[in-house]
Amino acid sequence: MGAAYFYHLTRSSAEATLRSLLGKSRQAGWRVVVRGRSEGMLDRLDEGLWLRPEDGFLPHGRAGGPHDADQPVLLTVGAGVPNGATCLMSVEGAEVSPDEVTAMDRVCILFDGADEVALVHARGQWKALTGAGCAAQYWSEAGGTWEKKAESGG
Repeated sequence: MGAAYFYHLTRSSAEATLRSLLGKSRQAGWRVVVRGRSEGMLDRLDEGLWLRPEDGFLPHGRAGGPHDADQPVLLTVGAGVPNGATCLMSVEGAEVSPDEVTAMDRVCILFDGADEVALVHARGQWKALTGAGCAAQYWSEAGGTWEKKAESGG
């Protein structure tokens, strides 16, 4: 049974944090699906993953292509997990269900701490997921480094 990790972004961009988390997820051997709400955000992520870091890149693809099932990291605005991922990363407030949390090794929910709408949405996701019995952790970078600020055992 997996857990939802909430990442409250106050210093780093979603793109930079996502690159770091994707690298760690791939090192753990996980296939990842990144779910956003807009094609524009996925365009920025796609470009960033191809161009940075300069010393390497994260192999990935966009959903809707002929090789979705083969992608180690798949960017999508749709529901589902076409690449058989065991890790789901949500950006822009993309929805995550309790069933997805329990089915995955890890779910990461990244949200912008400077955006009040994003904060309210993330709080609602926390309540919904923990209320459904999912384990969850809340991480903040407000102090300059990532610190676990709250945990719910589910």
